[in-house]
Amino acid sequence: MTDATVLIVDDEVGFVDAVAKRLGKRNMTVFKAFNGDEAMTQLTKNPNIQVVILDMKMPIKDGLTVLQEIKDAYPLVEVIMLTGHATVPTAIEGIQHGAYDYLMKPCDFGELNAKILEAVALKQDHEAEAVDARVSDIAHRMA
Repeated sequence: MTDATVLIVDDEVGFVDAVAKRLGKRNMTVFKAFNGDEAMTQLTKNPNIQVVILDMKMPIKDGLTVLQEIKDAYPLVEVIMLTGHATVPTAIEGIQHGAYDYLMKPCDFGELNAKILEAVALKQDHEAEAVDARVSDIAHRMA
């Protein structure tokens, strides 16, 4: 069993490969995508993905657009925005649209690893709350 199942979405192939290799060495299962459409395909094909590390600046669709698509289709998947072009307004907008956190490149790898594990724990909490709510609803209807 792995510590986390992660999807890295970034148009910089070398960056994605390097981060994927390092996360893999830390007992994480890693999927890769190089644009927003590939990210959505990976999420559809791999429903066990827990956390998405998402670049802000990509061709065709920017990170905020992809973030909204992910949250619409997979609301319990946590998203960590990662960018080399950070601005306060985009950070605020990302958090307002449901991003778990917003980190700047270059990012300390230990910090990224810690944020991924925190995001996994939060996702598991949200999934448990959803199950409890469904059970409570069913019990309430049967009473």
